[in-house]
This record gives sequence, C-alpha cells and structure tokens, in this order.
Amino acid sequence: MTTYTFPEGFLWGSATAAYQVEGAVDDDGRGESIWDRFSHTPGRIDGGDTGDVACDHYHRWAEDVALMRSLHLGAYRFSIAWPRVIPDGDGAVNPAGIGFYDRLVDGLLEAGIVPYPTLYHWDLPQALEDRGGWRSRSTVDAFARYAAAVVHRLGDRVSSWWTINEPWVVAFVGHEEGRHAPGRRSQAEAFDVAHHALLAHAEAVEVVRSRGAGRVGIVLNQAPQMPRSSHPDDVTLARFEDGKVNRWFMDPLAGRGYPDDVRRLVDWDAAVVRPGDMEAIARPIDMLGINYYTRAICAAPDVADEARPAPLVTAGDEWTEMGWEVYPPGIAEMLRRAHTEYGHRSLYVTENGAAHTAAPAGGTVSDEPRRSYIERHLVEVHNAITEGVPVHGYFVWSLLDNFEWDKGYSMRFGVVNVDYDTQQRLVKDSGRWLGRVAADNRFTVA
Repeated sequence: MTTYTFPEGFLWGSATAAYQVEGAVDDDGRGESIWDRFSHTPGRIDGGDTGDVACDHYHRWAEDVALMRSLHLGAYRFSIAWPRVIPDGDGAVNPAGIGFYDRLVDGLLEAGIVPYPTLYHWDLPQALEDRGGWRSRSTVDAFARYAAAVVHRLGDRVSSWWTINEPWVVAFVGHEEGRHAPGRRSQAEAFDVAHHALLAHAEAVEVVRSRGAGRVGIVLNQAPQMPRSSHPDDVTLARFEDGKVNRWFMDPLAGRGYPDDVRRLVDWDAAVVRPGDMEAIARPIDMLGINYYTRAICAAPDVADEARPAPLVTAGDEWTEMGWEVYPPGIAEMLRRAHTEYGHRSLYVTENGAAHTAAPAGGTVSDEPRRSYIERHLVEVHNAITEGVPVHGYFVWSLLDNFEWDKGYSMRFGVVNVDYDTQQRLVKDSGRWLGRVAADNRFTVA
C-alpha cells in the first residue's frame, strides 16, 4: 500500500466550457457563436448534435455548484461565453449575459469554491467571424475590450484568470484541419491565428494587471511527441510536431520567439507579426495551465515498415473511447518540462480525464476505467511535485458529461453522469472517489 499525500493547500477542482454545458443559446440576449453556426451545419458534428441545450447549466448552475461542494471540490474552472456578454463581439455589454456570471461567481464563493474563469474557450461571436475572425487583428482588439468588460464586472471577487484555452486547437484544429469551428482549412491562416490568439492573451494579461484584478495565466494543451524509431524521418517528424504542438506556444511566452525549425518547414511569412508583438506575448504570467490527455508517437508516413529500425517506443494496450492512448508518465513529463526548461513557477493541471461510457445502475455509475485513469495520472502529478515541480492544483475534465465538440454527445468525460433527456445528474464512482481524495488531500494505492 502506497499513500500519496499532496501539499497543504493543493487545489482540487473541476472544469467545464460554456458552449459544452450552458445551453440556453437564445436566452437573455445571447448572440450567435461560431459553434452555434458550425454545429447546425449538416455533417459537422457526430449525430447532428448541437449545444443548444447541452447540460442546461445556465439554468441549473446552482444545482451544479451544490454537486461540486458535495464532492469537496475547492475550485471551478469555467469559461465565460463572449457572445453572451457582448452579443456582436465588439459593442455594448449585455446586462443579462454578464449577470449570469455575476450570480455564478457569487454562488461559488458562498459555497467555498474558488472561481477560475477562462475568458475564451473557443466560442467566438459569429459577428466577429463574419468580419475575419481570428485571422484579423481587429479581433485581438475586440477581445481586449471584452476582457476589460468582464474583469471590470467580476474582478472585485475573482482573483485568478485564464485568458485563452488551448490556442493550438483554436488555430490548427479550427483553421487547418477544419474539424472545429469555424471549419477552415489553411495552414497559413492557422499560423496567423495562432499569433493573434497569443497576442489576445497578452492583451488580457495587461487588462488584468492594469486593474489589479489578481493572477493571470494561459492554458495550453501539451503532449510528448515521440519518434516511432530512430529513422531520421521519424525523428524529424517528432521534432516538427513538438515544435508545432508544444514549442510554438511555450517558446514565445518565454521570450524565445517562434521556433525557427518549424518556421522554415512551413514557410510561414509571419506578415501578421508587428513590432512589439513578441515582447507583449512574452509578458510574465503568474501561472500556467497544462491540459494533458495522451502522447503522440510519430511515424513518418513515407517510411516503409521494413525500412524502419527497431521501435524506440511502442504504444500500450489501453485506449480511451476517444482513441487516445492511456500514457500517465506524459503528464509528469510535460509538467517537468514547463518548470525546468521554461522556468514556470506556478503550474496547474487544468484538464485531465478520460472518455468512458457506462450506464447508470443501482443509483450509481460504475466507471472504473476513468477512476483508474485519474488515479494513475495523479500518481504522476505527485511524483512531479516530489521532484520539486511547483504544481498547485488539479482540475478534472470534466465535472459533467457534455457536448464534446465535433463528437457531439457520443463521448462522456464527466465524473457526474447527465441524462440528456431529463437533465438528471448522478455522481459516478469516479466522482465519489475524487471527492474522497479532495476531502483527504491524499489517496492510497494497493
């Protein structure tokens, strides 16, 4: 039996995103987002699903806060829907929209739960997309004004802010692969979007700092990119993917600029980069959020199997329903790298979890694969902390089963089951286990 005890004050929380849980897309003056438009476009989302209702968190937030409290979770990472606050993206603030987050923050604080809002989790107002979206620098300016409006209203009670969630996804999944809104397919546009997203982050940092509204940071998805073998093409591909997924965002935040090796390979003209941009992006942040789910094993597609040397790494035999390999050591690797290579002194695991479907039975949901996934990743987080890596909190993804972007409702990540027909919530076994861990600040593994 091994007991893993976390440092005093370690923060246990859960995470959600506005479009995935709120629903109420037409309520109280909310404007259209790119995900409203995208999800209603035939063929974009598995099952033809949309986030129109989702988990109805907009109307059931008090019930969900009570659930978090019952699970002894001390923090809630939620996102603020830009089109709910400013329906056309860059105009007057919608009182009813910002009022929802006002009530949510007050409810969290009354329950003893610390709010950790994210200013942007992918739901750009469609009106801004129609004017060029993240491809246009004007969206950066609009984001700064939106951030200022939110911080002005909530900054007297919120003391920790996340600016942008996973700019890699915003740029490359939304603008190169086209799997996410707005569904574009241009590598050149994607690199421009990545720059504008980082610049928007920098503007939000300045907003929070200038108003003395507490700590501020950004959330990045990070994943080891490992060569399948020592074949030069595998090694080159892994280095490129590491540059595109990890270093393209970590390097400029650390004042190193964009990785030259990636720039050369994609021949990005960087015309959108203006004097002073890189200095702004490198403004110090107070905390860094790491989202981790899996690793990538990079095998160059043009290399025949018989020409490839013996494997350096071999995938395991456990996969989540998303088709992601279960690889717990990767979370410690990325946390360790953020600290030792980039010097970050305040790290949070802002998302970590697994898709697993299990039906309610006997008043609970038995989801041992998810519980085991979380436990094994927490062992690795604890190992990193023991080595001196400054990890201060863990947010499970997700509090609720929800609208999982292009996968619709086919994937369930929640530690709380949601019956989408009745909106009834039921804590899963993984949630009960996590609640005990949060209450005790420790767990024991046989």
